[in-house]
Amino acid sequence: MLEQRIQQQFFESADLQYQSAELLSRTVADAAQALLGAITGGGKVLAAGHGASQALAQMLAQHFVTRFERDRPPLAALALGAQPGAQVLALGLPGDVLLLLDDGESDSAPLISAAQGKDMTLVVLAGRSAAVVGELLAESDVLIKLPAERPARVTELQLLVLHCLCDAVDFQLMGEQEP
Repeated sequence: MLEQRIQQQFFESADLQYQSAELLSRTVADAAQALLGAITGGGKVLAAGHGASQALAQMLAQHFVTRFERDRPPLAALALGAQPGAQVLALGLPGDVLLLLDDGESDSAPLISAAQGKDMTLVVLAGRSAAVVGELLAESDVLIKLPAERPARVTELQLLVLHCLCDAVDFQLMGEQEP
């Protein structure tokens, strides 16, 4: 009984990821272009999240500053901490990107407003809160609507999308990786 329940978790996750590949590829590519534009234009990526998503924001910043899967020069990125709105107001500049991992449990409106007030581009990864968050975004922002309701599945998709973004930025900067 327990083993079947565990297997079901794997099957649900794999099915969701498979279904999301085609659904999300265009918006993830748009998000990668926004990140690349900020970095190559002299800006930076500020990453923020609530709850478990905060750890993912830290991971993204770490991959940008150090490396993802291959060596390259550091990219300007910073994970925001407990007061992300204040940090955006203090550190955000026009041309920067705020990458927001919305967990659906916290109010992202003040953080979105702070970034918009600094003329930053927003890239938001959201699950069940995507409709609400989407109404707050500008046309130039990128909303990646994760097709999941369960918090665990949203987190899994956020992680996969972040890996895709890291790979896409590295690919755009350095070309195809040799086997």
